[in-house]
Amino acid sequence: MKIVIDKAIPFIEGVFEPYVQEVLYKDGREICREDLLDADALIIRTRTRCNRKLLHGTTVKIIATATIGTDHIDFNFCRRHGIYVRNAAGCNAGGVMDYVFSALYGTASRKTIDLSGATFGVIGVGNVGSRVASMARYLGFKVYQCDPPRAKAEGPEGFCSQEELLQNCQIVTLHVPLNHTTRHMANKSFFHHMLPGAFFINSSRGEVVDEKALMKAIPKLGPVIIDTWNNEPKINKKLMDAVDIATPHIAGYSYQGKQNGTAAAVRAVARFFGIEELYDFFPPTTVKELEAVRLDVKGMNQGQIASVFQYNYPVFTDDFMFRLRPDDFEDLRTNYSYRKEFYVE
Repeated sequence: MKIVIDKAIPFIEGVFEPYVQEVLYKDGREICREDLLDADALIIRTRTRCNRKLLHGTTVKIIATATIGTDHIDFNFCRRHGIYVRNAAGCNAGGVMDYVFSALYGTASRKTIDLSGATFGVIGVGNVGSRVASMARYLGFKVYQCDPPRAKAEGPEGFCSQEELLQNCQIVTLHVPLNHTTRHMANKSFFHHMLPGAFFINSSRGEVVDEKALMKAIPKLGPVIIDTWNNEPKINKKLMDAVDIATPHIAGYSYQGKQNGTAAAVRAVARFFGIEELYDFFPPTTVKELEAVRLDVKGMNQGQIASVFQYNYPVFTDDFMFRLRPDDFEDLRTNYSYRKEFYVE
């Protein structure tokens, strides 16, 4: 058996070697068809485009991506050719939640914006969006939720339309997958319906935002926080200069999130091929300082909450480093120092 693995996936080196004949580690962007001609499994991140060009005529039986997103995988091709696909659903939910609230409170503090009584809109209420909405309620925000697929499947209670959310929320955060229904969903009409001075946060996929429309809307909006970009890694530097927080697609890069993503990918491949020793694989937490920490913010005012969040994840450090080196998008991601997650009860 041969497994090809993106070498940037953490905690995975040496895991499969005792159980398979060959493991090939390569940069995700450099994995090519020739590597897969005799491969049984492919373990990747979003930087490997799994399409006909890569997969046609290969022996790949399973693709496991250590990410939530799957827009880098051609599902139709895989389905037609019997290639099983698994993602790491929800793996980075905690990290993204931390990012959203550290960025939210950080920018509010810098701009002396009072968040007391603010309305909070979550578009896309899956694994990540649900965690964000839950934290928002815990912190006292009135939460609006927009998720048409869930509303259709579960009924309309608890959900609202996108237009209603935009017209009522002082904070809008996107947590949708990238597909034909969400590509450029944040367009001219979207920003037209947003409240003047509203926060806009995107930590889902870059292409869900029409960046030209966002640039035109920025004078109307309040703080704008962008982690994911069109045309990564060749980002729009004019947009970077215009937003309040800019980061290189690292919102979910917590230590726990990376453990979760790698564990999901390893377990998927192990169960597919019957490698029982790895059915419950989970990377050990070898750095005690990176263990998740519980925060007690009940009874704190907005300024105190901002300080606590910033102490546990100083997001402006990531913003500063990115602005220093905007052309090093991939290097900043690959060599990112994973941060610990925080949570409340």
